[in-house]
Amino acid sequence: MTSVTASSTTAPGPSRARRWLSGFREKETWTAYLFIFPWIFGFLVLTLGPMVFSAYYSFTNYGVEQVAGIEKTKTIGLHNYKQLFHDPYVGTALKNTFEYGLMMVPARIIFALVLALILMRVGERTGGFFRTIFYIPHITPPVAIGVLVLTLFNGPYGLVNKALRLIHVTGPYWTTSPNWIKPTIAIMDIWACGGTMVILLAALYGVPRHLYEAASMDGASKVRQFFNVTLPMISPALFFCFIILTLAALNQFTVAYTAFFNSGNASTTNSAALFYAIYLFQQAFRYFNLGFASAMAWLLFAISMVITGINIFATKRFVFYQGDAKK
Repeated sequence: MTSVTASSTTAPGPSRARRWLSGFREKETWTAYLFIFPWIFGFLVLTLGPMVFSAYYSFTNYGVEQVAGIEKTKTIGLHNYKQLFHDPYVGTALKNTFEYGLMMVPARIIFALVLALILMRVGERTGGFFRTIFYIPHITPPVAIGVLVLTLFNGPYGLVNKALRLIHVTGPYWTTSPNWIKPTIAIMDIWACGGTMVILLAALYGVPRHLYEAASMDGASKVRQFFNVTLPMISPALFFCFIILTLAALNQFTVAYTAFFNSGNASTTNSAALFYAIYLFQQAFRYFNLGFASAMAWLLFAISMVITGINIFATKRFVFYQGDAKK
């Protein structure tokens, strides 16, 4: 009788524990949702919502007349997308954007990799100091970089040309010559490569040391070790940087706009500095041709997705993941 009574009195114990644990888990779940709610709200309201509305407006005549209430918004089918092929400035802006990307992306990765390799060779204290120095340009506001473009590269009065004259070299008119405007902006973006450098430096620290020891025992030189060990092992980081920088190049806006279109007359006459994002901005917020600007935005989104997909497909054989060797 005693054992039966004891078991009957202790039986509800685990049940209460399970109920308490279940309630605790529910509280944990709701707490997690509460913490991620700001991101969910921001994504729905500031990202997904505008994307849905822009997709709708890209098929309408939404513009200054509709904003002023003069006319009603009407669906016009693919008219805005057809206009993309007839507007000469769209082709010019895409051409400028692609040329800038071809200059900036490889050069920035190479320069950042060189800096990361140099930091690998110095001591920890010295390396920490130079990491900070190299990273500061990355956190410089793009508007300030746009002002620096005019200060450093402004024809005969810029600091760069003054420095070149000290070694008897005549510098070009960086900010007025159509052939030098895009290289000038690319140089400033290469200067601000601190973020890329940090990513590649972390990848370099992750390369197993025993691979270098094995390569050295096989008689591989430093150059051979770099191409056969270092590059394959950091290829995922290189690929990530390549994708991110390519997307950033397609969306270049602030530096070029501050340097060349911030005079209050953001016209399209300066065609050499007219990037796609700048022309999209002008159509949307200068001319209030919002339907056409929405079509431009979706064209840029499609181009970004196509380029990213091609890169992912084309670089499968060049990107090495350490987990693949274990399969």
